[in-house]
Amino acid sequence: MLSQPFLQHALLAGTAIALLSGLVGYFVVLRGQVFAGDALSHVAYAGALAALAAGVDLRFGLFASTIAVGVVLGLLGGRGAADDVVIGTTFAWVLGLGVFFLALYTTHSSTGNGTANVNVLFGSIFGISSGSAVVAAVVAGVLIAALLVIARPLLFASLDPAVAAAAGVPVRLLGPLFLGIVGATAAEASQAVGALLLFGLLAAPAAAAQRLTDRPWRALVLAGALAVLAMWVGLGLAYAAPRLPPSFTIMACATAEYALAALVAVGRRRRERFRSRFVAALPVEG
Repeated sequence: MLSQPFLQHALLAGTAIALLSGLVGYFVVLRGQVFAGDALSHVAYAGALAALAAGVDLRFGLFASTIAVGVVLGLLGGRGAADDVVIGTTFAWVLGLGVFFLALYTTHSSTGNGTANVNVLFGSIFGISSGSAVVAAVVAGVLIAALLVIARPLLFASLDPAVAAAAGVPVRLLGPLFLGIVGATAAEASQAVGALLLFGLLAAPAAAAQRLTDRPWRALVLAGALAVLAMWVGLGLAYAAPRLPPSFTIMACATAEYALAALVAVGRRRRERFRSRFVAALPVEG
C-alpha cells in the first residue's frame, strides 16, 4: 500500500494538515470558537469558487478569503473573541457568495464543470500531486510554528482573559491573530477533506482530547495525535475499500475518537462517584 505514489502524497499532506488541525482545533474548542471555525469552512468554499471564477489558483482564493475573514471576525468581536452575531451574519452572507461564484464559474467559464465544486466541498486528497503535497506540508509546518510561538500567552488569554490582560498579555491582538491562523488552517484542511467536512477535523479530535485529560499541554499534544491517527486510519480504510471516499473515512474515524473519549469520560465519572460513596460509607474510627 505504501508503495503507491498517490498514497505517499496523501500521507505527506494529510499528516501535516491533520497535525495542524488538531493543534489549532484544541484552542478553537478551548476558547469556545467552534462556530467561528464552522463559518470559516464556508468561507473557504466561497473563496475557492471565487478564485476559480476569476481564473486564478484555487489556493489563492482559499487562503486570502479565510485569513482575511478570520482576522475581521476577531477585530469585530471585541475583547479578542469573535461574536456569535457577527459570525452568524457572516455565515449567511458567505453561503450566498458561494452560490453566486459557483453559478458564475459554471456559466461563464469555458472549463466550468461540477467536478470542481465537488472537489472544493469534499476534497481530493488521493488526487493531490507531489508538488502540492510538499507545499501543503511546508505551509502546515509554518502555521504550526506560528501557533506554538503564541501558544503560552494564547492559553493564558483563553483560560482567564481578564487576568491575562492585567498581566500585560495582548489579548486584543491575540484574538484576530489566532482567528487568522484558524482561517489559514481551514484553507489547508479543505484541500484534504473539503470545505464541508474540515470543521470535523478541527473539532472532533480536540474535543476528544479535552474529554480525556484536563491538563492543557497534554491535551494539546493529544489533540494533534488523535487528528493524525484519524487521518492515517481513514486513508487506510479508503485504500482498502475504494468505494468509500477518503473524506468520509477520515471524518468517521475522528467522530469515533470523540465517541470513545466520551464513553471513557462517562466511565471515569461513574468510577469516581462510586469511589466517593464507598469512602463515605466506611466507618470512622473514633
